[in-house]
Amino acid sequence: MSVAPLAVEVICVFCLAAYLLHKYGNIRRQHVLVTLASLVAWYFSMIIIFILPLDVSTTFYKICLGSIQPPVTPAAILSPPTNATPHANQSYTDAPSSVNATVNDDQSLVRRGALFDTPTCQVPWSYVQEHVLPNMWHVVYWTSQILTWLILPFMQSYATSGDFTIQGKIKTALIENAIYYGSYLLIFGALLIYVAARPDLQIDGPRLKMIGITASNTWGLFLLVLLLGYGLVEVPRKCWTSSNREQLLAYTRFQVAKLSTDKSDAEESLEDVLEEVSKASEAIRYNHPHRKYMDTVLRKVPEDMQARLNRGMDDYEDYPDGHSASIPSEKDLVALHRKTIRAVTSQHRTQIQWDILMERAFGLEDIGESEKCADRRFRSTFPQHYTGILKHICTPTVEWYWKCLVRPWVLKVLTVILAVFSFVVIWSEVTFFNKKPVLSLFAIFINVAAKNYDYFYIELASCLTITYLCVCVYFTVFRIRIFNYYYIAPYHQTDSNSLLFSGILLCRLTPPLCLNFLGMIHLDKHVTGNEDQEIETAYTSIMGHMDVISFLSDGFYIYYPILVIVVALGTFFSVGNRCLGLLGFQQFIGDDDMTSDLIEEGKEMIKREKRKRQRVEDGEARRKSWRDRYGTTKDRASSLQNRDASDSDSGRGSMKSGALYGKESSLLHRIASQLAKYSRVKDKDDSAQVELLKDSEPLDYDDSLAENEEFDRAKYTRSQAGRSSRQTTGSRWTGGRGYGSQAPPKGLFDDV
Repeated sequence: MSVAPLAVEVICVFCLAAYLLHKYGNIRRQHVLVTLASLVAWYFSMIIIFILPLDVSTTFYKICLGSIQPPVTPAAILSPPTNATPHANQSYTDAPSSVNATVNDDQSLVRRGALFDTPTCQVPWSYVQEHVLPNMWHVVYWTSQILTWLILPFMQSYATSGDFTIQGKIKTALIENAIYYGSYLLIFGALLIYVAARPDLQIDGPRLKMIGITASNTWGLFLLVLLLGYGLVEVPRKCWTSSNREQLLAYTRFQVAKLSTDKSDAEESLEDVLEEVSKASEAIRYNHPHRKYMDTVLRKVPEDMQARLNRGMDDYEDYPDGHSASIPSEKDLVALHRKTIRAVTSQHRTQIQWDILMERAFGLEDIGESEKCADRRFRSTFPQHYTGILKHICTPTVEWYWKCLVRPWVLKVLTVILAVFSFVVIWSEVTFFNKKPVLSLFAIFINVAAKNYDYFYIELASCLTITYLCVCVYFTVFRIRIFNYYYIAPYHQTDSNSLLFSGILLCRLTPPLCLNFLGMIHLDKHVTGNEDQEIETAYTSIMGHMDVISFLSDGFYIYYPILVIVVALGTFFSVGNRCLGLLGFQQFIGDDDMTSDLIEEGKEMIKREKRKRQRVEDGEARRKSWRDRYGTTKDRASSLQNRDASDSDSGRGSMKSGALYGKESSLLHRIASQLAKYSRVKDKDDSAQVELLKDSEPLDYDDSLAENEEFDRAKYTRSQAGRSSRQTTGSRWTGGRGYGSQAPPKGLFDDV
C-alpha cells in the first residue's frame, strides 16, 4: 500500500494549474486574492478530473474482494493484511471485505462479482487506504461549491463595482448577485417544499444537505447537456477545419470582419467615456473633496491615454460663480468609474482578439506562400525569433515540413479519432440506463479491463474520457456569443473577470459531469437502477443519492441526458446558425452572400493591417541601422570632443582641429534639427497640429538622412552664410509663397 501515485498526481495537478494560471493570467498586475481564488478553483476542479480514475480502479478492486470472500460481519476493513505490503503484481485471496455489505448481501455481491473469473484479486498500483479518498473528496467538493456559489461571484461583482469604499462595493456586489443567488434558492426552495409535503419523509440535517447537493447538480446538469451536445460536434469539426488551410483562412477573414464592428464600437465607447472623464477631471480641481475619487477613476485609464486627459491640477484660482452646479456628485463618479472599467475591459478584450486573429491570418497566408516554394523553406512575413534549443530545432526547413506537409494530416487523423470518441459518448449517454444487456460502450470497455485487472487502462481511459467531456463543455462556453464578454488569451492577456468566470464554471460543471461519467460506466446504481451493486466509489458516497427526490432520481437524471443527441444533430446540420442567419445575425454559412461579402471585407482588413505592421517594422529597422552606424547625437558629439582634446594635448595644429570640429558640429546640429523636426511634438502650443494628424499613419523622414550620408559641406557652409547675411541686412525672405517680413512656416499647417 503506497500513497506515492496519489501524491505525485496531486503535485503534478497543482503544477499544471499554476502553469496555466501563469500563462493566461497576469499575476503581477491582478490582485493577489484573484490569483489565489482562481488557483484554488482551477486546482480543485482538475483534482476531480485526475483523481476520480483512481477512485474507479479502487472501486473495482473492492468489488473483486467482495465477490471472492463475501462479508460475514456487518463491518470489516478493506485494506490488505497488515503483515504485508501490496505491490502492483501482488494479489490477495484472504483479504477482508467491505464495510458496505452485510450477511444478507452475499448473493448480490456474488452476482456483481461474476464479472471476475479468477479466485484472486490483484491490488491496483495506485491503491490507498480507504479513508484517504473520502476525506479528500470532502475537502475538494465543499470547497469548490463554496467558491462557485458564494466567493467567486461576489469577487466578480466586487472587482467591477464602481464604488470607492469597501462598504459600497460589498453592497453593490450583493445586489448584483441577488438574481444569481435567487436562481439557486428557487430550486432549493422548490425541492424543500416537495420533501416537506411528503408525509413519509422527515427533514433533518443529512436530507437538507442532500437537497442542496441536488439543487447544485440539477443546475449544472441542465446546462451541461446543452453545452456538451454542441461541443461533441463542434470540437471535431473545428479540428477538421484547421486541417484545411483555405477553409480556415476564409473563416478567419469572416471573424475579422465581424470583430471589426465590435472593435470599433468598443473604441468609440472608450472615447466617449474618456471625454466624460476629462470633463469631470477638469471640473473637479485639486482641492475638491471628490478629487481622490477622480484620481481613482484616472488610474483605471490606460497609460497611453492618460496624457490626453485634463487632470485639473494646474488651477490655483477660486471657482467661478455657478461652477459648483457642474461638479459631478459622488454618485455620478461611481457611475463614471463603472463605465470606465467596462469600457477599458471591452476595448482590451477586442484588441486582444483582434491581435490573435491577425496572427492566425498572417500565419495562414505565409503557409500558402511557402507551399509554392521549390526549396521547401518556410518564409514568414513576421518571423518568430526562437531562443535556446528551439533555435536549432525550428529551422525554416523543419517548419516548412511541419506546417505545410505533416500538420494537416495529423489534424485529419485527430479529427477521425475525436469523431469516434464523440459517437461513443453520445451512444453511451442515450443507453447508459439499460443494464441488461449492457449497451453503454464505456461500461463494456471498463468492465473488460476490470475483468483482466488492467487498472492502468481503467485509469487512463477514465481520465481521457472525463478530459474530453470537459474540453467539449468549456469549448462551447467560450464559443457561443452570450459569453463573448469573457475570453481566455495566452501571454498574460486574460483579465481578472474572465479568470474568475472560468473558475466558476469549472467548479460548477465538473461535479455533475463526473457523476454523469460514473453513470455511463455503471458505477452509480441509483442512476442505472442496478440494485445488485452494493459497492460504489468514494466520490458517490460523498455526493450522495437523489432518493429523497424520486422524480429527479428516477426521471430527470436518467432521461434528460438523452437530449444530448437532439442538440448534437441540430449542431451537425447547423440549424442554429441558419436560423440566426435568417434573423439577420451574421453567421458563417458557406453558400450565403452575406458570408462572402464579409470574407472579402476581412481580406482587405488583413491586407491593411499587414501593410501597417510592415511599415512599423521597416521604420524600426532603419532607425536601428542608423543608430548602429552613427550612434546617437550625444555619443557623436562626445567622441568629437574627446578627439579634439587628444589632438590639443598631442600638440598638433589647433587650427585644423578647430575647423574640423566646427564642420562636424554643424553636421551634428543639422541632423539633430532634422530629427527634432519630424519627431513627435510635445509642446502644448502644437497640440492642434497633433490633433489633426493623430489618426493618420506615421511618415518616415529618415530616408533623406540615411541616403545623404556624404553631402557637400562647403555648400552647406555657404547656405548658412547666406542665410545669416540676409538676417543681418533685414532683407525679405523670398522662399515659399512670399511671407514678406514674416518668418517662414515651421509646422505643416502654419500657413493654413
